[in-house]
Amino acid sequence: MNQAPGSPQGPDDQGPQHAQSLPGCYRHPDRETGIRCTRCERPICPECMVNASVGFQCPECARGASGTGHPPAASRPRTIAGGTVTADPRLLTKILIGINLAVFLVQLAVGDRFTTRFELIGQAYVPLLGGVEGIAQGQYYRLLTAMFLHGSYIHILFNMLSLWWIGGPLEAALGRARYLALYFVSGLAGSALTYLLAASNQPSLGASGAIFGLLGATAVLLRRLNYDLRPLIALLVINLIITFSPGFNIAWQAHIGGLVAGVVTGYAMVHAPRRNRALVQYGTCAVVLVVVVVLTLLRTAQLT
Repeated sequence: MNQAPGSPQGPDDQGPQHAQSLPGCYRHPDRETGIRCTRCERPICPECMVNASVGFQCPECARGASGTGHPPAASRPRTIAGGTVTADPRLLTKILIGINLAVFLVQLAVGDRFTTRFELIGQAYVPLLGGVEGIAQGQYYRLLTAMFLHGSYIHILFNMLSLWWIGGPLEAALGRARYLALYFVSGLAGSALTYLLAASNQPSLGASGAIFGLLGATAVLLRRLNYDLRPLIALLVINLIITFSPGFNIAWQAHIGGLVAGVVTGYAMVHAPRRNRALVQYGTCAVVLVVVVVLTLLRTAQLT
């Protein structure tokens, strides 16, 4: 989103009415700050500030002053969630898109037998495979593999465009490890809720659960940064309308499960206190995964 460029503000001019005029951190342009490096005078956010004898310095100036050639750990640039800033902030998004496209090509080459083997099915007799198949038969891998399958060109095109538009900026904001954890936690939550609530013989596939999780986490992030949420809310409403429209034959359970998991996990990612931040973030992911396991075991007990 566009932000009006600002000029340095004095202590008495940093009230809410002047928030939009603050400059952005030179390492994290999306973070407004009123602090500048005492040596080079570039704006720096709290993540980039390094204590100096007088005021704060940016990581580069602090490294130069130390004479070691390596910045101290506290000065390493971090994302808003505490992740490491990387040279290619969209690398994992590109890899995920590549995996989805590669699997889709395998689907086209091998045919329905491959798709039926790995899509999400609770429990059903599958003539193509010659027996009763499904998660309830111990095929728990389907909760994961279904996230990388797609039913048509339109299906994968829409999902991959959504993953690029939503996932890329979110990966840059969270960092790779946290972004990947969010993606898989959301996708598995969507699969688990589908397994629990959908008909046992109803197949389901697609990356939509994970993408809805990214969408929910993006809403939390934008709220944290005080950005205008109206465009995102409009997008979410449109997607939910499509999700529950009878003509589209969409597994709404995957969308809702992914969305809820994304909001919960995303909140932990961007609001965790700096002290024990990683513990809170990955602990929340673990809690969501425990819920996924409980739902899966509950449904399996019902079907067997």
